[in-house]
Amino acid sequence: MRSEDCVARFDDVGYTVGGRQVLSGLDFAIERGRVTALMGPSGTGKTTLLKLLTGQIQPTAGRVTVIGQDLAMLDRRGLYALRRRMGMLFQNGALLTDLDVYENVAFPLREHTDLPEPVVARIVLMKLESVGLRGAARLLPAELSGGMARRVALARAVVMDPEILIYDEPFAGLDPIALGMVLKLIRDLNQALGITSIVVSHDVHVIERLADRLVLLSGGRIAAAGTPAALAADPDPVVRQFMSGSAEGPVPFHYPAVDVATDMLGTD
Repeated sequence: MRSEDCVARFDDVGYTVGGRQVLSGLDFAIERGRVTALMGPSGTGKTTLLKLLTGQIQPTAGRVTVIGQDLAMLDRRGLYALRRRMGMLFQNGALLTDLDVYENVAFPLREHTDLPEPVVARIVLMKLESVGLRGAARLLPAELSGGMARRVALARAVVMDPEILIYDEPFAGLDPIALGMVLKLIRDLNQALGITSIVVSHDVHVIERLADRLVLLSGGRIAAAGTPAALAADPDPVVRQFMSGSAEGPVPFHYPAVDVATDMLGTD
């Protein structure tokens, strides 16, 4: 993939903490203007990967490049400037409970710009309109359903017109109708704004309808990467187990431990 076609790149990236290797040999690129899904069993390094992508931590090996910038070369000011080009939809929405919907969406604009209030108002109402909630502008988060709160959080995530939008488990806890709304919003906003979307999710069936490309992590490494159709047909046992949701396969259920008799009964 040409450098101008990718918005982020991981070059042989590894991350070790406390002597434990969390990620190893990650080598892939995220294509500009597409929806890329990061998937994998729990504890396989997806959250760590997002922290590397946003510069919260530095890799212990390799290089992470975002929008053409090597994150290891950025000082604090440069890193903050880069983060302003990203949006984040947190798993629980993370709305500020003491602020109404309007003020939640306006918050990034007030923190990072000096725009006059009439301009802030137009931007906020436009973003709320895009998620179908302009009429809910003066409701408090406690007055919103789970799906509405997720849509408000999405409006806040795009209010700064980011180049990269990161979704952390955007479908968790949503009923089928709300899920369908959020799914459509992600795709529509991605196309309308020309942004690059990165979605972390365990929901295989939903992601297959949404993503252009899947990156499947297992054991801190990339088990497979490609289109949803390619991964659905992949014969690798790890890929087949995850994509089918099977309890049987090479991905273990138990965290490594000593023999149960030794641990619980004190026997050898």
